[in-house]
Amino acid sequence: MIKQERWLRIIPVALIMYTISYIDRTNVSLALDGNISHMMRDLLMDDRMKGEAFGIFFFGYVLLQIPGGYLASRWSPKKLVTLFLVLWGLAAISCGLVKTFRQFELVRFLLGVAESAVYPTTLVLLANWFPKAERARATGYWNLCQPMAVALSAPLTGWLLATQGWKFTLVLEGLLPVIWIPIWWFFIHDHPREAPWISQAERDYLEPTIQAETAQLEPPKKVPVWAALARPVVAVMVLIYFLHNCAAYGCMSFMSNLLKSNQTQTSGFEYGLLFAGPYLVTALVMVVVSWHSDKVLERRKHVLAVYMMSGVSLIASALLQDRSFWLSYAFLCFAIPGPFAAQAPFWAIPAETMPRSVLGAIIGLVNAVGNLGGFFGSYIVGWLKHHTDGITVPFAILGASLVVAGCLALALPKVAKPSLPRTVTY
Repeated sequence: MIKQERWLRIIPVALIMYTISYIDRTNVSLALDGNISHMMRDLLMDDRMKGEAFGIFFFGYVLLQIPGGYLASRWSPKKLVTLFLVLWGLAAISCGLVKTFRQFELVRFLLGVAESAVYPTTLVLLANWFPKAERARATGYWNLCQPMAVALSAPLTGWLLATQGWKFTLVLEGLLPVIWIPIWWFFIHDHPREAPWISQAERDYLEPTIQAETAQLEPPKKVPVWAALARPVVAVMVLIYFLHNCAAYGCMSFMSNLLKSNQTQTSGFEYGLLFAGPYLVTALVMVVVSWHSDKVLERRKHVLAVYMMSGVSLIASALLQDRSFWLSYAFLCFAIPGPFAAQAPFWAIPAETMPRSVLGAIIGLVNAVGNLGGFFGSYIVGWLKHHTDGITVPFAILGASLVVAGCLALALPKVAKPSLPRTVTY
């Protein structure tokens, strides 16, 4: 058995780094809830403007996805993320310093730009460290940052908003990416051969294994980036990820409206705990799905299963909100996990079926266009809520979009079983 320190060095540092980005999204979602914060009143916002402000982040988020992924494949993921941590921290702090709605929209857009290259860059980094048999778990454990950010930060953020106000809260939590820079720089290396702490046995296993898997995916003739991006399967991935983000962020930005159907009085901290509950369930589902996907080396059906589970549960939660808060909340706990738990098997597919030379650009395109769903999901929910006077219709539509995304997953390429020997991890 090879000792594999990278699971304790690479994954936790990358996980916490990207957890911070989701804290920046969670705190805004809570800050825009009129029950625990005066932000909407102070900036003269209504529900339509709330959805617009929450979602404009994703227009900035598309700008550097493809260039970032492309550059990460040819330069240094470590250095690229370090640069963007600085920019991201400045933008996040600025969210707490605004005085008007338009200023808030602008800094939210800039925050999206600052974070835009980080996701594809980190996926390239993980592909440099974890071979095929481990990749879904590595991606899944890293993506635990998303529910963990909500589950761990929501109660504290709720308390801070209720006691210190939205400006102080957003500035304080905006400092986190800057604080994390020295830890990222010290612990992260672009490749196993560059890490002084890795054992020789682990280095001798990783380098040839990953190089051999990469060589198997490279075509005889070099594929131009534009040709790789024009493949039909990439368009399918973009559509799936667009629907995925419509549901994920449409739910996050307006989940507070479902929680308001609870008739009991709750403090900011208790409200944060209710907000965090579905994301704790999400973390457990993510671990199980990524582990099982790697165990059987199957990706598509795992994506289908979690999307279907969450889509049906979200529709049920929306329909039951006026009848039984706790039953609706129980379904909500199984509605939220789908978009998050699908990430590990979903992102393993391009890493295991597409040439490494164009992998970063493909990930960047899918993540960029797909994340526009974060804007449209939030905006459409806000618009429909305004016109239907509730969230039943918009949440049911989001649930149906997840069911469609699950069916589309069956059109993605199958992952071939590895011909290289697998090693026992942990």
